[in-house]
Amino acid sequence: MIRIAVDAMGGDFAPAEQVAGAVEALKKHEDLHLILVGDKALIEEQLQALGYDGKRVEIVHTTEVITMEDEPAKAVKTKKDSSLVVAFNLLKDGVADGLVSSGSTGAVLTAGVLRLGRIKGISRPALCPAIPNYQGGVTLLCDCGANLECKPVNLMHFAMMATAYGQAVFGMQNPRVGLLNNGTEDHKGLELHREVNELLKHTPCVNYVGNREGRELMYGDVDVMVSDGFTGNIAMKSVEGCGKAVSSIMKREYKRNMFTMLSALVSKGVINKIRKSLDYEGVGGAMLLGLHKAVVKGHGNSKKKAFSVCITQAYNAAKEGMVDKIKAMLEQVQADGEQA
Repeated sequence: MIRIAVDAMGGDFAPAEQVAGAVEALKKHEDLHLILVGDKALIEEQLQALGYDGKRVEIVHTTEVITMEDEPAKAVKTKKDSSLVVAFNLLKDGVADGLVSSGSTGAVLTAGVLRLGRIKGISRPALCPAIPNYQGGVTLLCDCGANLECKPVNLMHFAMMATAYGQAVFGMQNPRVGLLNNGTEDHKGLELHREVNELLKHTPCVNYVGNREGRELMYGDVDVMVSDGFTGNIAMKSVEGCGKAVSSIMKREYKRNMFTMLSALVSKGVINKIRKSLDYEGVGGAMLLGLHKAVVKGHGNSKKKAFSVCITQAYNAAKEGMVDKIKAMLEQVQADGEQA
């Protein structure tokens, strides 16, 4: 049985969407057990409204919530009975195998490092979302905002961790890893990029295919795109903004007059396929890589579908041994360094 702790009070629509997503996830995985952490009365009310009998669900009652307005480090240290902190404690104590939260990103990062801790040998944890791509799959972007300033070793670890994540959760056999840069030539980029480019060429366990430009992020020529958190966050937000803009433009143009509305009806099937292929809710949240267990950070406005996918991400990562894969890669890099 895989046990996943859910921060049921984190996010814009808590706990209704969290509980609804939890029920959906339970339908998909027979060996999944969920620990819903938060206000017990509110969680039970939502379960009853959904007609769920409570099997494979445990509720841990808490009295506090870390909000988006709270200062992350202070809140994690002072709100000890918050749903997020208690969920991380369950993870640390071995009661849960993974965790999902749509709460404050800063609080999740802080609690992850302070309460759970980093894998020995990993320089920094990183956020890794899955970006839908043209090929019909996803491109993993690591890092997307956890580390604004990085050293070469950080990005090497990002490449290793995202490789293990892709193998464990998305079934990627030998993920192609690219370095997000302003050109494909070896001499392109800042000193950081040039150093990382050379470092990744000689990193075992990583199928490095060289520098890649931002336009390739959504095309699917690579499975993993490695970046510092500052650049990665801009890339991710740009992709999200482009998707919203294209959707809004299509709606506006199809509603312009009677003829365009009729053409919309004719193109409905194609439009729905485009919308589905760019659906971020279908790929879940960002995995916080580098911690001792699987932690998924969902969007603050996650609805039922997205939250269900987030739970599946944590479930797959725990079941397929993502953290053990990362540790094995670290050991191989260390052994390779000793032999050199």
